[in-house]
Amino acid sequence: MRHNKKFNHLSRTKAHRDALLANMTISLILHKRIFTTLAKAKALRVYAEPIINRAKEDTMSNRRLVFSYLQNKEAVKELFGDIATKIADRPGGYTRILKTGNRLGDNAKTCFIELVDYNEAMLKTGKEAKAKTTRRSRKKSAAAPAPANAPELPAAEEPKAE
Repeated sequence: MRHNKKFNHLSRTKAHRDALLANMTISLILHKRIFTTLAKAKALRVYAEPIINRAKEDTMSNRRLVFSYLQNKEAVKELFGDIATKIADRPGGYTRILKTGNRLGDNAKTCFIELVDYNEAMLKTGKEAKAKTTRRSRKKSAAAPAPANAPELPAAEEPKAE
């Protein structure tokens, strides 16, 4: 019986799956965005987020633990250096999955998985959207109610006579 075994095996053995997820995590850390299938991206998110969360506290034991998973010095250096400073105040959710449609060859669902703090286009649009949103209330203001049949028109400018 497979009680409480929810993770996706990705049609691979344990050793092959661990190597795949470690290599994908290294690529995600070094390149900040990778293109893959949706199933692999969802499995990668579960694998990578605890590793990224370790980088918040830069201790020797955390570095050694992350290195035991990744086995890549450059990725550990990048994770504990540049990425750790950007995610320091984020409470979780370090990755974002953006679906891109189906692959032509085998019709597999494909997507981008990226680190949230590194997509400059999304950060700019997100800040602008938050700044422009206003709260609208259904209550009418009691200060100056306008009559329903007399809309306000802008004052007409008089033409200059020359």
